[in-house]
Amino acid sequence: MMEYVIQRLGHKGDGITAEGLFVPNALPGEVVEGTPAEGRIADVRIVTPSPDRVKPACRHARACGGCALQHASDDFVAQWKTDFVATALRHQGISTGLEPILTSPTQSRRRAVFHGRRTKKGVMLGLHARASDSLVPVPDCILMVPEIMAHYADLERLVELGGSRRGEMDITVIASDSGLDISVRNGKPLDLGMRVELGQFVRDLGLSRLSWNGEDLAGEALPFLSFGKALVVPPPGAFLQATAAGQAALVALMRRAVGDAERIIDLFAGCGTFSLPLAESAEVHAVEGVSDMLDALMKGWRQAPGLKRMSVETRDLFRQPARSDELNRFDAAVIDPPRAGAQAQCAEISKSNLTRVGFVSCNAITFARDAKQLIDSGFEFEWIVPVDQFRWSTHVEIAACFRRA
Repeated sequence: MMEYVIQRLGHKGDGITAEGLFVPNALPGEVVEGTPAEGRIADVRIVTPSPDRVKPACRHARACGGCALQHASDDFVAQWKTDFVATALRHQGISTGLEPILTSPTQSRRRAVFHGRRTKKGVMLGLHARASDSLVPVPDCILMVPEIMAHYADLERLVELGGSRRGEMDITVIASDSGLDISVRNGKPLDLGMRVELGQFVRDLGLSRLSWNGEDLAGEALPFLSFGKALVVPPPGAFLQATAAGQAALVALMRRAVGDAERIIDLFAGCGTFSLPLAESAEVHAVEGVSDMLDALMKGWRQAPGLKRMSVETRDLFRQPARSDELNRFDAAVIDPPRAGAQAQCAEISKSNLTRVGFVSCNAITFARDAKQLIDSGFEFEWIVPVDQFRWSTHVEIAACFRRA
């Protein structure tokens, strides 16, 4: 075996040696020992540990692929994620300071996607191992909210009822404000017997909703989420901010970004995470490509007291971005695109008369690219805040405010 020194971490959390070898569960500065094979060192032994190395808090950390950095101290992870954002910006020629990162606590993830399959001996439910299709049971996961983990055995029962040995079920579980909301994909086709059993399953657990392969089956209450004063029932399995703490932080930051704007356009609005809280003090036009999400948003708006005027528009902002002349009707914009970013939409913002833009991103690389486009058109950063809703993962989100004189 040979010894190697870890030079840095890659974007997936692996240590990287001077020779370019990838080393899982290693930290910069550590001396490791192992045998290289296919560009990696699998049989790793830590010879000289980093002072930032800690004992993983979760007993599943070694096998589960959900957390890549539990062996690192919280201070190290926070700095590494902050540096990752700063490095992405520097690659676009942007140098600016970042405010301190906001990190969600443990046991706060309110949306989980488990995978399940039938086996010869019973069922298996869990998360995928790192870089693998293998399933790892995680009955004691410390990321998820207790409301989800308390029903882990019940989710195994769900796999027993509707799983197959031919493929994996995907089980999206959301801890809504009114109970668990479960959406199953790739479950067995429903027959009368399964419908009866699943109906009883819902009643036994008091689920807010159970959806099966896109069909709403049953529920004991509407699975609503609080977006400011509004209560929204999202479509089954819909996207939402991963933690309540993360959502609260991002909403507060977008309020800060738009300031006293009276007319706001919310681009990639989803179910109204930002639109509805912002409507407490401004008129909002929400634009989203999925009509079901906007239907949920408007129903929540109609039932909420004291909100200002809201309008919605179903529109594919990648193929048909809001034009500069349309944007000129607003005092500020909020934009929260998916990982691909919003290159076409930012081109239109650059040509518009907008002077305030609140930007939320889940991808530092595309964020830096889009930020460069805005800055080249005369915008400047007023502030940037990294937001870590995916504790111990390599994922980091960004909230930023752009201003133009």
